[in-house]
Amino acid sequence: MRNYDLQFLKRFSIVIAILAVITVGLIIFASFLQRVIPAEVSPLAAKRIEQRIAPAGAVYAGSTGAAAQAAAAEAAAAKAAAAGGAYDGTLDGKVIFDKLCTACHLTGVGMAPTLDHAHWDKRIAQGKDTLYKHAIEGFNGPDGGMMPPKGGNAALSEAQIHATVDWMLANLK
Repeated sequence: MRNYDLQFLKRFSIVIAILAVITVGLIIFASFLQRVIPAEVSPLAAKRIEQRIAPAGAVYAGSTGAAAQAAAAEAAAAKAAAAGGAYDGTLDGKVIFDKLCTACHLTGVGMAPTLDHAHWDKRIAQGKDTLYKHAIEGFNGPDGGMMPPKGGNAALSEAQIHATVDWMLANLK
């Protein structure tokens, strides 16, 4: 090898060694920072995770189970009453309809009547009290249609149900 080749290899080796030391230093610094700085958890993300991993139901067995089930139902009812009803207690029928009822009553899913007189005139003839009752308690129609109690949201108050039914009747096409 010639002298200038040896000079090049020596300098190249020194540059590579310096870059390797810098790389190792940066890796050590990054691992130190990761341990020192806590991970930020968004409150919204944490809430969504809690909702996803929450139990879907509970099992109650025997007489103690019946008591626990009754206590759980009372606690849920008290929580719903304390919250003032679903959707911040709003009595705006349009808000409730838009958030809960549109999935079925705009598309006719489950034989749900859409917002037109052809589907509602016979129902209106039964009286508003019957419509309120079916919306609150649920209803299985003779034609196979099904309305879940309170539209599937047990937190709705009766006043909210009445407001939503009234809004639907006022907006028939």
